[in-house]
Amino acid sequence: MTFQPPLPITGVGGWTYLQRTRSSLQDTFNASKEIVRATDHFRIKISNVLTAEDLVNDRQLLAVSLGAFGLESDIGNRFFIKKILDDGSLDPDALANRMSDKRYLAFTKAFGFGDFATPNTQLSDFSEKIIELYQNRGFEAAIGRQEPDLRVALGLERDLGAILNKDTSETGLWYSILGTPPLRRLFEGALGIPATLIRLNLDKQVQFFSKKAAGSLGIEKLEQLKDPDAREKLVQSFLARSQIGNGISLSVPGSAALTVLQNTSFSFSPFQ
Repeated sequence: MTFQPPLPITGVGGWTYLQRTRSSLQDTFNASKEIVRATDHFRIKISNVLTAEDLVNDRQLLAVSLGAFGLESDIGNRFFIKKILDDGSLDPDALANRMSDKRYLAFTKAFGFGDFATPNTQLSDFSEKIIELYQNRGFEAAIGRQEPDLRVALGLERDLGAILNKDTSETGLWYSILGTPPLRRLFEGALGIPATLIRLNLDKQVQFFSKKAAGSLGIEKLEQLKDPDAREKLVQSFLARSQIGNGISLSVPGSAALTVLQNTSFSFSPFQ
């Protein structure tokens, strides 16, 4: 059983606690027996992996590889994962490019099996990059087993940061956000947008998300979220709305979360 980080409080209070203790809790998690065993195996064996088939045939290596991208639930889908990796990312018709979940594209780009004659597993710093991702996401998953919303919040910095660094249009940035399930969930929650909006076409969804971001949180352009204060406001809104939705009171007057909600409308209509 992997080390379970202590979480004495959930919701907004839990977020504040994790901001103070993340570094020490992460170090303890990384040093747990199960994580050390998995990462040691990855360091030793990954350089021997030259093909996607090599990877999917070693369950321990595959577990670390998938976990590094938040795809651990696909551990039993070996044929699918091999297809994703073999197709690579350079061909627009490659499977990863056709998947709405953009984590698969990041996964196949990282390994490079279908893109290069020599895969990225042969790079000297490859193992440590993947291990760091695996450790961080593993910690987030451990927190998520106690409080799923906090797992989503913990991943914001990495997931959103990678998107905001892309050289693309505002619409392209929204496409990437809505194609990354944890980010989509966070934005839906923070902006009070129902999950049923996904039934509409993607361009219409982008319009609604953009309008709500501007109206609720003052985010006219997504590049504003490069500001730590803007990201914190987004997370506070997400967690506060979740608490209220679960019937939990925000009992700390003057808290950032309460301030966000006092200045935010909860109504939503896809036709407003």
